[in-house]
Amino acid sequence: MPTLRAFFLILAALVSSSSVNAQSVAVAVASNFHEPMQKLARDFTTKTGFEVDLISGSTGGLYAQIINGAPYDLFVAADSERPTRLATTELGMAITQKTIALGQLALWSADSNLIDRLGLRILLDDSIRFLAIANPSIAPYGKAAQQALNNMGVWELWTDRIAFGQNIAQTYAMVVTNNAEIGLVSHSQVISSKETGSFLLIPESQYEPIRQDMILLKRGAHNVAARSLLKYLSSAEARTVIRRSGYLVTD
Repeated sequence: MPTLRAFFLILAALVSSSSVNAQSVAVAVASNFHEPMQKLARDFTTKTGFEVDLISGSTGGLYAQIINGAPYDLFVAADSERPTRLATTELGMAITQKTIALGQLALWSADSNLIDRLGLRILLDDSIRFLAIANPSIAPYGKAAQQALNNMGVWELWTDRIAFGQNIAQTYAMVVTNNAEIGLVSHSQVISSKETGSFLLIPESQYEPIRQDMILLKRGAHNVAARSLLKYLSSAEARTVIRRSGYLVTD
């Protein structure tokens, strides 16, 4: 039988473990929102002392990890669909789901003159070898890119010349490395990049809104750091960072 001293040692260890968990929050964040989230996390940590661990990937990929038991406390997706699914299956706290930003789709080239010179007419140029977009089945920006190309009547012109990235970060890298001359990426990536290039925003009428929804996951329900971050992401300070990062914010 355990001694009284052993009992208290075990209890102390459990309390210590709980305290550590309460001092940090694990956030699954869509690739396109990773850089703004880094800025937000730094500001949040400075204000509260809570640490933020960011895990980045495609929205679809992160969703698959969550339903398979990945230990995340908060999910910041590039759509509203996956957070809603998590809410309906009780893996996410439905009352906490909220749109914190609206993404903007941009046509971008590492060539500083290419898009400035041709504008959207470049989508009719059959001399372009490849157009990079994110995988529409798992990445909301890829889905939006496919919608835009369809709505502009040029999807069929590109079906044999599309380079698919597994997420929007990989898609952007394809253009940087000239594996594709042009790409449909996030506006946030373009304005935060140190790369030179040319771009234009795709009219919002050409694709469904890219909603960046957050939701508190079941694992983070009793995590004070997770709940604090959830509140911070709706604050005026956070909205300013998000807007400056190339996103629209909702009222």
